[in-house]
Amino acid sequence: MISMTGYGHSIHRQDSYTLEIEIKSYNNRYLDIQHTINPLLSSFEMYIDDEIKKVARRGHLDVSVRLKLLKSDVRLSLDEALLDEYRELFSRLERRTGCGAPSFDSYLGIEGVVVSERNTDASLYREGLETALGEALSMLRASKARDGEGTRADLERLGAGFEAALLEIDSRAGELEEYLSGVLREKYDELLLQKGSDDPRFLAEVAALLVKYSINEEISRLKVHVKEYKRLIASDEMVGKQLDFLCQEMNRECNTIASKSQLVDINLRVVRMKDNLENIREQIRNIE
Repeated sequence: MISMTGYGHSIHRQDSYTLEIEIKSYNNRYLDIQHTINPLLSSFEMYIDDEIKKVARRGHLDVSVRLKLLKSDVRLSLDEALLDEYRELFSRLERRTGCGAPSFDSYLGIEGVVVSERNTDASLYREGLETALGEALSMLRASKARDGEGTRADLERLGAGFEAALLEIDSRAGELEEYLSGVLREKYDELLLQKGSDDPRFLAEVAALLVKYSINEEISRLKVHVKEYKRLIASDEMVGKQLDFLCQEMNRECNTIASKSQLVDINLRVVRMKDNLENIREQIRNIE
């Protein structure tokens, strides 16, 4: 069982740079990836998303990719053609004005003679990014698995509580039929002012009502659902959506039992089942 909550982090160091990746994962109905990436590495965004999708199918993920340069990436170059033009211009000025030759600083102060450029070759950082991302995702996967195992233990406990209440209801289902039959016979006798009536028409009506208010079908379906629930929580697949749908079906059966039952003991156990179901649904919101 895999949780949607997890954390991954890695730092890759080289002589010229340090690259740090941090991934935080939270609950979300769908997969939603948000990035904070150094602009120099923005071309790797699609690659990062593809790697994340290998370990996450649902959840909101905040991905931070930070790059710190330990050596300057600025490269200086000289525009020799422009420099020659200025030298020629200064020579003409010197001849015309009689002023001395320009100083070295004069040339440095001219815009465009010395050109500074940043190295924007992202491929220089690809190896470091792949290494750091792999380590961060490995940590994230392990974190999600640990949290998922804790959730599995809670789901097993809650499922056992639900099943125990269901079995108690199953053992009392016959009492419900006896209760309904007794109430109907008592009302019938009151209306006819006689006791012990065995009118076939009355017995047919009682049988029809007992079928209508019987909870045996709901109990049988819930037993099947409980079996499927156990199979899903024991699985290592991503079963969050399946469990959510199954809980909806189980809740529907519980509501039907509650609407049919006239016995307080059965209704109290339905409350216990619904309480366990609500806690189960809270837990499965955190798994993939």
